Amino acid sequence: MVTICCNGVTFSNIQAVVFDKDGTLADSASFLRNLGLRRSRLIDAQIPGVQEPLLMAFGIDGNTLNPAGLMAIGTRWENEIAAAAYVAETGRDWPDALKLVRSAFVEADQVMQRKADHTPLVEGSLDVLRSLAETSTKLGILSSDSTVNVQEFVQRYQLEPFFTVQMGTDGQISKPNPILLQQICDALGIPPEHTLLIGDSQADIGLARAGNAAGCIACTFMGHHSSGLMEADAVINHFSQIKVES
Repeated sequence: MVTICCNGVTFSNIQAVVFDKDGTLADSASFLRNLGLRRSRLIDAQIPGVQEPLLMAFGIDGNTLNPAGLMAIGTRWENEIAAAAYVAETGRDWPDALKLVRSAFVEADQVMQRKADHTPLVEGSLDVLRSLAETSTKLGILSSDSTVNVQEFVQRYQLEPFFTVQMGTDGQISKPNPILLQQICDALGIPPEHTLLIGDSQADIGLARAGNAAGCIACTFMGHHSSGLMEADAVINHFSQIKVES
């Protein structure tokens, strides 16, 4: 067990740390904004007039991405459903709306290939991972991104020695559903009460609360300073603010 200190807050008897990916370990804002733009343009090409409402729904405003918006923290399924709702509002049948949106998303993926290449490690993250690894603390990733994208990210930045579990959200269950925390804790072999979460959204905080985790550290790396993040046990704007004590 280790003790983790962060801006005056101490987390004791920690055996595992679970990280979010986008906005926490990965600097993904630019990629997600560009992906959202391409998705909306492809849908607008078939349903003229929906691009602007879609961009608002995705959390894209000009050159900025809302770090608490749909593109930033929503699963692919949630993004598909939201986009399909706008298409259906134009009079399309629901099955047709879903088919159109899913086709546009696939086409966008073909252009914006291999997300990991465009989402570098957040500054200071590697130092924290090394510090935790030296104490034999078990580490996992629990992301709203797909499992494939999580695995490619780990491979791209040679993080395999650090992470015992690499878990995405491939179905319709999303954060803050505590089932997800229980699943990754089971895979790590560590109970939630000895597991610390580190993420950048209220969904991560809610997951920690609902799943009875040891606590949650919120990150503001993407410029996210909403009052909701203040509900976390501790808040950081750089990984250097996390201290690991064996």
